[in-house]
Amino acid sequence: MNKFYKTLSILFAGMILSVGCEDFTDIDPEFAQDADSYFNAPADYEQALVGAYDLLQTSYLSLWIGEIASDNAIAGGESVTDSEGLHQIDAMTHGGVNNELRSIFRWNYAGVTRANYIFENKDNIDFEGKDEILAQAAFLRAYYYFELVKFFGAVPLVIDRRLSPDELASVPRSPATEVYAQIEEDLTYAAGILDWTAEQKGRITKGAALALLGKAHLYQNEFAEAATVLDRVINEGPYALFQGDYNGIFRVVNEGNPEVVFDVQYTGIEGGSYDCFVCLEGFAAVGFHSIRGYNGPIYSDGNSYNLPTQELVDAFEAGDPRLEGAILDIEAFIAANPDVEITYAEGGGGHTGYYNNKYSKRLDELGPPDTDLTSPVNHIVIRYADVLLMAAEAHARKANPNEEQARQYLNQVRERVDLEPVNASGEALLNAIYQERRVELAGEGHRFFDLVRTGRAAQEIDGFQTGRHELFPIPQAEIDLARAGWQQNPGYNN
Repeated sequence: MNKFYKTLSILFAGMILSVGCEDFTDIDPEFAQDADSYFNAPADYEQALVGAYDLLQTSYLSLWIGEIASDNAIAGGESVTDSEGLHQIDAMTHGGVNNELRSIFRWNYAGVTRANYIFENKDNIDFEGKDEILAQAAFLRAYYYFELVKFFGAVPLVIDRRLSPDELASVPRSPATEVYAQIEEDLTYAAGILDWTAEQKGRITKGAALALLGKAHLYQNEFAEAATVLDRVINEGPYALFQGDYNGIFRVVNEGNPEVVFDVQYTGIEGGSYDCFVCLEGFAAVGFHSIRGYNGPIYSDGNSYNLPTQELVDAFEAGDPRLEGAILDIEAFIAANPDVEITYAEGGGGHTGYYNNKYSKRLDELGPPDTDLTSPVNHIVIRYADVLLMAAEAHARKANPNEEQARQYLNQVRERVDLEPVNASGEALLNAIYQERRVELAGEGHRFFDLVRTGRAAQEIDGFQTGRHELFPIPQAEIDLARAGWQQNPGYNN
């Protein structure tokens, strides 16, 4: 992450402090300040905000799981026991003991806690710029809670404070409706303060807050509200669809990409370790997605995770340039370069012949020696095409549909790649929007959650059990550590 810098030892008690005593005690500097002597100067608030931003770098797991849990990709990797939790999710056999799901839970709560720490001390002093710091912290808390409720449903809701160990056992899981209400409150507050642009790249903006607010409404089937908010992003914001090479959307992210609404900044100038993914400065997904044992032009080798399926390839229309931009067909690439020796290895965790081209390593993007973990490519969490398609869906699904507006937004995305406009209505229009989301956002981590929230997961995902797999299980270790009597999500107790 282009991370502003690491600060503070801000750890949650009990469940969240134990979120990885082995990991989280290692990510903070030895010189971290005592909480009681902090927040006495503006710089303290800024450093605390940097600490809250820091957990964004763990978003790569959400991207992975959003693809491999769906019909878009398989887990891949060296073997089925390498990152076994991902293979369990791929096969829909995951349960409460799953390292990757526990990381999602821990890391996002660590982010919540760091944001709460700022609000706990928001009234210590007054200074110019404090409102902007609080607005950014509110967005970050909303984002981390959105990830938690998206994965796990009802989760403990703690606001503006940290918990003592004695309090932890009395904290229940709050209904998803209450978590979403807090998300909406935080994002509305942030959007009311922040500007459309930020002086420093990577900082939260009004557009990011409104786009995530619209997404939160969409996930709750609040279509009229989603349409209203997303229309603001489209009509008032400074965004546009990136023109030129489609894959360039994901490579030109540091300098004025008009399509980026919210991204996570990374840098390739500092190394990392497989022992602490939360410590990384680079985007881990890029190395993990890349071609195992690769030698040749353009690309670099990696770990061959998150491999697109033939079903995803077949979902693209004939002549759609996004297919090549999103998915690398390795054998076709070799055949197209007969004068160059290109070799690669198939991973033991599965092989489809396809790789995630949006987030795979290029030879000119390598950092220090451990290039698997140090990619400078940024993670675009929300981009303008996503906003257009969310708005199209919201307009098509609200109680009084505006199908003309829905088609206009949908066809803006299609026109960018010279595809024929859609003129459908009713269910056919909605299916066209869903289809467009799949191919436009392929490989970006949205597919599983789109299928779940629209009720189509059981018919599209092998092994998906209705009434169970809509949510992921609360990590059993966190249930045990909390001692608060949390009930496991339905279907995961056996």
